[in-house]
Amino acid sequence: MTKILVAVTGASAMLYVQSFLEMLDRENNVTVHGICSEAGEKVLELEHKKGSRNLPAVTKWFDCKDFTAAPASGSSGYDSMVVIPCSMGTLAAISTGITSNLIHRAADVMLKENKKLILVTRETPLNRTHLKNMLTVHDAGATICPPHPSFYLKPGSLEEAAMTFAWRLGDQLGLKMKGRKRWENDE
Repeated sequence: MTKILVAVTGASAMLYVQSFLEMLDRENNVTVHGICSEAGEKVLELEHKKGSRNLPAVTKWFDCKDFTAAPASGSSGYDSMVVIPCSMGTLAAISTGITSNLIHRAADVMLKENKKLILVTRETPLNRTHLKNMLTVHDAGATICPPHPSFYLKPGSLEEAAMTFAWRLGDQLGLKMKGRKRWENDE
């Protein structure tokens, strides 16, 4: 059983959160827990008209302020963590080791335990500070994965485009995904 921690922060791109969790919901051997920041809840409501507790796949949600929650400890047994979307403020906190909430602390734990940490960074354009923070977390062991759909798969809607990115995240997590489309060059 793969145990994945998903964190939602206050950046735009909640369509990707929905698609990623729908994809995880179809996986048999995956347990998903979640943390949502206060700003994440607000952006979910603005963009998606629902709160985190109404998202698929997540069987347990932790309070972002609860430093006694399981994700605050390396012994919690998570195999990986995905911060989707990852605000530039969250990226900055992770890159400097500042753990002012459970999302920051859990990401710090993943890095210190040499576990998979994927940051779906959501900002454009990027300034020098953003780029330096990305390089810092990359050098610490995280994967930076901006939300870019695979247009070569010819998605017919925004939801299909978001699913192409969810599959990319699943690949990064080593999941065997049902219905995963791949590039096929017929030439």
